[in-house]
Amino acid sequence: MQIAADTVASFHYVLRDEHGVTLDSSRDGEPVMYLHGHANILPALEAALVGHAVADCVQVTLTPTDAYGNRRPDAVARVSLKHVRGPRRLQPGMVVAVQTAKGEIRATVLKVGKFNVDVDTNHPFAGRTLDFE
Repeated sequence: MQIAADTVASFHYVLRDEHGVTLDSSRDGEPVMYLHGHANILPALEAALVGHAVADCVQVTLTPTDAYGNRRPDAVARVSLKHVRGPRRLQPGMVVAVQTAKGEIRATVLKVGKFNVDVDTNHPFAGRTLDFE
């Protein structure tokens, strides 16, 4: 059976950056399962999987535009600690939930102050060329 619209597909992956450094992998755990054609994974990755079948090995390189977008300098903000959900002792590099007027968003802590925290709402892989295998 080939991957096509409305099929459930599963795969293991290794995600590397443009220098070959492994960023993430499913090899030691469960495969990713998704319903093809319903925007459950990156669109460019989904497009690269069309027509492939069981045991196929697929390698695809995604530019920042096709992956998580370019880094946006305006995605860095200073917010009040009262709007941040996460551990009591925040440290740079932690991922936290920030309550906004449009709902909760995930952000990476950059700097922690007494009353405020500087966060980056860019995806951690924004601005990077990514290789999926």
